[in-house]
Amino acid sequence: MKIASSSFADGGVIPAEFAFCAPDPKTHVTLSKNRNPQLAWRDAPAGAKSFAIVCHDPDVPSRGDDVNQEGREVPASLARVDFFHWVLVDLPASIPSVAAGEFSSSVVARGKPGPEAPHGARQGINDYTGWFAADPQMAGDYYGYDGPCPPWNDELPHRYVFTVYALDVARLPVQGAFGGSDVRKAVQGHVLAQASITGRYALNPAVKL
Repeated sequence: MKIASSSFADGGVIPAEFAFCAPDPKTHVTLSKNRNPQLAWRDAPAGAKSFAIVCHDPDVPSRGDDVNQEGREVPASLARVDFFHWVLVDLPASIPSVAAGEFSSSVVARGKPGPEAPHGARQGINDYTGWFAADPQMAGDYYGYDGPCPPWNDELPHRYVFTVYALDVARLPVQGAFGGSDVRKAVQGHVLAQASITGRYALNPAVKL
């Protein structure tokens, strides 16, 4: 099974239109178009009954002490953790691709609705749900795709891994406001094949991509 994208090359830079935030010379960051990238996959096993898509950033700082603080930097040596940007399940086996902007085309304060999604699929919540939990203007359940917005003072460029799973079930056994960890657990024992593509993104102008 193989995956590709017309939005970015594997290992290449993700364009700002597919990010939650874009660089801004005056304020460090500004909200971006937040479109989901185009993805297409092929050579899925004949027995596949559905697809699931998970996008995660494995380079998120494990501590937020220095994040987006003037005069400070998030050191590249800091331990990193996963941050889920997109969780999509129950995509019919007859669909071999998703179009750019099909599932997300803007930033929505308090989050986009869910779990219902195009093609009868379901979307889980991403980790902006927890990130904005204490912000009264942004708090809510963030369903679907919300793209990159790494710390603007991070020394490390971030990677965004889009993984498509071909599953032997038409409906994954997850309910309600499920997240990336829930889907990772639920697909165990049901994965017939999987493929990943990785893009890079940074908001720190000092970081080379």
